[in-house]
Amino acid sequence: MGKPGKLRAQFQRTLRRDLWLTLGPALLLVALAFAATFLFVKPAPPRSLTLATPGDEGGSRYFARRYQQILARDGVTVTLRPSAGSVSNIQLLDDARSDVDVAFVQSGTAGMEKADGLISLGSLTYTPLWVFHRGEHVEDLRGLAGKRIGVGKPESGTHALALTLLAANGVTANRASLLPLGREDAVKALQEGSLDAAFLVSPADAPILKKLATTPGIRLLSFSRADAYVRRYPYLVKRVLPRGIFDLGKDVPSADVILIAPTANLVARSTLHPALAYLLMRAASEVHGGAGLLADAGEFPAPLEAGVRLSREAKRYYEAGVPLLQRYLPFWAASLVDRLWVMLVPIIAVVVPLGRAVPAAYRWRIRSRVFKWYAQLKEIELQLDEEPDRAQLQDMLRRLEEAERAVNQIPTPLAYAENLYIFREHIDIVRRRLVRRLAGIPESTDPLAS
Repeated sequence: MGKPGKLRAQFQRTLRRDLWLTLGPALLLVALAFAATFLFVKPAPPRSLTLATPGDEGGSRYFARRYQQILARDGVTVTLRPSAGSVSNIQLLDDARSDVDVAFVQSGTAGMEKADGLISLGSLTYTPLWVFHRGEHVEDLRGLAGKRIGVGKPESGTHALALTLLAANGVTANRASLLPLGREDAVKALQEGSLDAAFLVSPADAPILKKLATTPGIRLLSFSRADAYVRRYPYLVKRVLPRGIFDLGKDVPSADVILIAPTANLVARSTLHPALAYLLMRAASEVHGGAGLLADAGEFPAPLEAGVRLSREAKRYYEAGVPLLQRYLPFWAASLVDRLWVMLVPIIAVVVPLGRAVPAAYRWRIRSRVFKWYAQLKEIELQLDEEPDRAQLQDMLRRLEEAERAVNQIPTPLAYAENLYIFREHIDIVRRRLVRRLAGIPESTDPLAS
């Protein structure tokens, strides 16, 4: 390789070194910014969750299958976990060893207030308390004293609600026979006459209710003091079952029946991924948004009192609806965008300013190699003003030629080559002054004159 080739290779190495010395710190800063930002990026939503369903409460098994089908459309697998009831569901959600993520829970269930790690995604439907009894008309729960009463399985929400209301009316285990029977067993015993009354918690459209309401000898209790119950227990609401709703032809029931109703609620662990929370609430709107015997269309899901705090996602959902991204993008695409938006922070805060600073720094580094020779050029000009002798002028001219040769060998990208030519023009100005001095020609008042 000839000398020009060696010089060209040296220039290229020098330019690459300049580029990396300028870009290196910038790239390191960007990498640190992105690394710090990743600490705040939300994890990807899991593709599966476990839903606990109490078998005897509020049609939860049917609802659970609907949720399973709806979430499957977005690629989320819902595993159904049968449970003994709402009390059991609260325990499963509160147990760190359990794999249950979300559950149907009856409002007011015992133990909810002690479970700090639980959140509510909203109330789904009214699940009224139905008290069927045999014999003469009973005005209120006080009239059940001394009776054989089916109060639901021990771990069910029905059991907890029945014991609470009976105790408030003075009907305790000392004054009545409280039998922990499940729904099917209680209905069968009531029909056979081995049970005087049964507490059931169920949606109004459950077939068993119409069957019991039309069975001779079985009556449905109307809560004449419903206003007092809902005042004392905020998780209950007053509902009126219209006359003839079960059978218009037979006029069943034959009068309006006043009911008190807890709500079925979607309760989850506070660690539930926000994207899954929104997906569950969208499913809830699809499943529970229609009109029912006791609810208007669009009344559910709703942020009603449940016994646990409403999640932040649920508050936003009930105030503003589905997040913007999920309205127009598939679930997983919306989740990805939602997770990565935080990456805009380093882009805006670091990359954009560096996009201006790095070219300026590179330009300064290239120009600095030329600018430092201006100090020598200025020194020669100052010496010219001191009336130097001929030997000094020749030395100054030699130094000027050396400076020009040195500057010509400075590696410079084509984009910045103008700096070299400008410096050479300035050298020519000083050189002409030196040549005139050596020739004894008086200097012109115009420094650019030849």
